[in-house]
Amino acid sequence: MGERVLIALGGNAMTASDGSASPGDQRRAVEGAMGHVAALLAAGHQVVLTHGNGPQVGNLMLKNQLAAGVVPPVPLDWCGAQTQATIGTLVLNALEGRAAVVVTRTLVDPADPAFADPVKPIGRYVTEDEVRRFEGLGQTWRRFERGWRRVVASPEPLQILDAPAVAALMTAGFVVVAAGGGGVPVVRTPAGRLAGIEAVVDKDLAAALLARTVRAAILVIATDVPCAATGFGTPAARPIGAVTAAGLRRLQAAGHFAGGSMGPKVEAALRFVEHGGDRAVITSLEGIGAAVAGETGTVVRK
Repeated sequence: MGERVLIALGGNAMTASDGSASPGDQRRAVEGAMGHVAALLAAGHQVVLTHGNGPQVGNLMLKNQLAAGVVPPVPLDWCGAQTQATIGTLVLNALEGRAAVVVTRTLVDPADPAFADPVKPIGRYVTEDEVRRFEGLGQTWRRFERGWRRVVASPEPLQILDAPAVAALMTAGFVVVAAGGGGVPVVRTPAGRLAGIEAVVDKDLAAALLARTVRAAILVIATDVPCAATGFGTPAARPIGAVTAAGLRRLQAAGHFAGGSMGPKVEAALRFVEHGGDRAVITSLEGIGAAVAGETGTVVRK
């Protein structure tokens, strides 16, 4: 019997190697990624997939901006739901087996401090003149080195609301694609109803929460490097292989993992293991088979 594995696919698995995201590029990238997943299925493992959606949401936002004078822009949570379905369809076609896509909502707290100070950049860079028009639509924009870019909150994921559907489908023998892009962020209103909100949930933190909820044994975070490293980008860089959660926490506290890149992946791996997961692995897409076997990548255990 294989193990229950959650694989979090980074954005590099959804676009061409140069980052381009045309429909053809995305289809070919997903087909290549699913080749690695198919090998795990053939080995008897039970797999649930999550994925990034940054370039895809960026494309939808650009369409929103270009057409703002003709049709009302759709909210960010709608963009997330649309990309979950689009990428999910590509995965279904590539796997050609018992697979299912769950449009997944992630509950967040409307009082989360992230909403008071939105810092997550999304979409393209624009000129200051364009910014004034979009600010009139209630959006928040900040100046970066390359220009102005929209920023939104990135609140903590509290609950993967559709995890029961994911677990039921897995038990029925389906490969499930869920929580794409961190899930569609929703809040509970004062009236007790669920409502979408303009935010982006970190996909790796949501993947760790989903993995714990569906009782996966292994969390594999697939990225564009073979493992995490200390001193990344410096002559003193050293790869991290097998490591305890406590040891990785010490490296995290020493400031080795940048917040916008490896930081969330390390935090997700730690949360999964610290809350009872067998092991978490950070590795490249090509290494996910060996990662499940514990033979490559940064392997985190209790």
